[in-house]
Amino acid sequence: MNPDEVAERRILQVRKHLTSVPQIPQSVEAAPCAANRSLPRFDATFMEHYLETDRGLKEEVYDLFKQHPELLYAVEEGMTKEQHREFVRKQLRVILASGYSPMSFFMKDYKKYFYMAELLALVDLSLTVKMGVQFSLWGGSVMNLGTERHKKQYFDAIDKFQIPGCFCMTELGHGSNVAALQTECVLDTTTDEWVVNTPDDSAIKWWIGNAAEDGKMGTVFARLKVPAPDGSGAIDDHGVHAFIVPLRDADNQCLPGVEIKDCGYKVGLQGVDNGAMRFTNVRIPRDNLLDRFATVDRGGKYSSPYSPSRRFAATLGELTGGRVGLTCGSLGVLKGAVTITVRYGAQRQQFGPAEGHEIAVLDYSSQQLKLMPMLATCYALHFTAAFLVEQYTQAKRTKEEELVADVHSLSAGLKAYTTQYTAQALSICRECCGGHGYAAVNRFGALRSDHDIFQTFEGDNTVLLQQVAAMLLKRYKDKFSGNPLGATWGYLRQMARDSLPPNPLVSHDTQPSHLRDPAFLVKTLRYRTARLLHTVAMRLRKHTRKLGAFQAWNKCLNHLLELARAHVEAVMLTNMLEGANKCEDLDARKSIKAMADLFALQRIHQDILFRNDDYVAPEKAKAIKRMIEKLCGELRGVCCPLVDAFAIPDFILRAPIGLSTAAKDPYAAYLQSIGWD
Repeated sequence: MNPDEVAERRILQVRKHLTSVPQIPQSVEAAPCAANRSLPRFDATFMEHYLETDRGLKEEVYDLFKQHPELLYAVEEGMTKEQHREFVRKQLRVILASGYSPMSFFMKDYKKYFYMAELLALVDLSLTVKMGVQFSLWGGSVMNLGTERHKKQYFDAIDKFQIPGCFCMTELGHGSNVAALQTECVLDTTTDEWVVNTPDDSAIKWWIGNAAEDGKMGTVFARLKVPAPDGSGAIDDHGVHAFIVPLRDADNQCLPGVEIKDCGYKVGLQGVDNGAMRFTNVRIPRDNLLDRFATVDRGGKYSSPYSPSRRFAATLGELTGGRVGLTCGSLGVLKGAVTITVRYGAQRQQFGPAEGHEIAVLDYSSQQLKLMPMLATCYALHFTAAFLVEQYTQAKRTKEEELVADVHSLSAGLKAYTTQYTAQALSICRECCGGHGYAAVNRFGALRSDHDIFQTFEGDNTVLLQQVAAMLLKRYKDKFSGNPLGATWGYLRQMARDSLPPNPLVSHDTQPSHLRDPAFLVKTLRYRTARLLHTVAMRLRKHTRKLGAFQAWNKCLNHLLELARAHVEAVMLTNMLEGANKCEDLDARKSIKAMADLFALQRIHQDILFRNDDYVAPEKAKAIKRMIEKLCGELRGVCCPLVDAFAIPDFILRAPIGLSTAAKDPYAAYLQSIGWD
């Protein structure tokens, strides 16, 4: 067809759209799916049960909110911050009144606690964060940094929300750099009390959850200072420690010396009462030091079995659970967003062949390329988060030092990766739903605003990824020192071999069986990690001689961040393939394996490192691109049961365009949301 004929056909098509008046049926019947059907349909109920972490808990929690529909808002944006805060309090009180003990979960049944974070994420992210502040941060800091007397004194009151509490770490002038916090607690040996002070405005505690309205007490991170033992009158600074500080009295009035201000409206999470606080000569008993890792006696003698750096690391290490919880909460948001978008795309029809049906927008290859890799990544994160929770549980039980270090690093990396990916996915999902994705009732706006801060609190993502890179470098050094490697890092044993120049036969192999071979995919992602690790180690060594350690690290920073992300993705692929292998239903297993292949191949195709290293020849890169598009088409045929397997009830999802009923009547709930029956 020549250009003139193409133009004429396009003009006729546009004229048809402008002049014809289509007949609107009572219910839109979706055109037959144009997807590649080579993946077999599977039983979504089986997949649901396979993915399920705790079916009983899920049914109980969601049934609780089904019985209290007044606690499930339709549009979050319509509330003031005061209304939303009271709404969240009611939600929390209903959960506690039903007999749940979040502190017991957090201290003993970790899997239940983290699964609740995922389940409640789609109820209300403000509720998820409020509970995280109360039980994981405030409660967790008292239980994990204190000793037995602190646990006995505070456990029940924290668990029942009788003492709403705060986690007072961040300051106006310092966030990620915890070691540089300036709030101070100085021991007055004459009264046996700590005197808490905010020395200047930059040391005002800022963004403190539960502070603006509810907080009665807080764990305050401050510099522990005691009189020098030589009697000179000097003050010894032992660095940042944690102290329990009362904030308000029984009438909810600030105690003497405590000033608290409301931080006001935020981008999201209006249901969480963040505040700023300043201390002026606030006196607390010496026993209010959370003294698991260091003690101070009546005479002011400071004692710790650890070096200052080891003690500080141990203190922060006990807060790892918060990152695991955020990972699970972020995953819950991602599952909801993908569910809404896939269902909407499967029934929404736009354009089509001349004289034929319109087709679903999800049948367009461009839409598939946006959403099918996202669905695959969601499944990869599901299996990897489950692995993280299992590792965390074992680490808390065994206290094994190597495992604790692995969990600390993996939780940092996976929290950073998951929250960043979900934040980006929310914007893509909104776009894929067109104008209807912009309606507040379909939830993308609130989810995007509420979730955005997940990339910052409990550790800024850039800082957390550097922790992962630092651990990789340590393991790299250990390998050459002959030290044993933990399970998560075992593949680094292959680093030297895998970093060798690639086999030309493999570099040019374009056969589909090779491209989808798990051995090839796993080795390729591990090669990338090993290669990045080796090259950044060499660069750091070179630049440190000239610039010093800090400037050398800064010069290599982007390289280090790439390394950390590459490592996380290698771990994700391993866990997803293991998830596929363990699936007993052959048809369901094929879909998981196809998603694992898509996940890996997309990462390989996107990273120019493989082509720069001649690991992937040009013709192989083209074959990978074709395979990615083929897999997207295959997954299109099963994407609806794949999101149905997340089993998010409609009354929890609450997005009219993404409900399970959308396939039969796509716009009924949406019309009802604005007042049409």
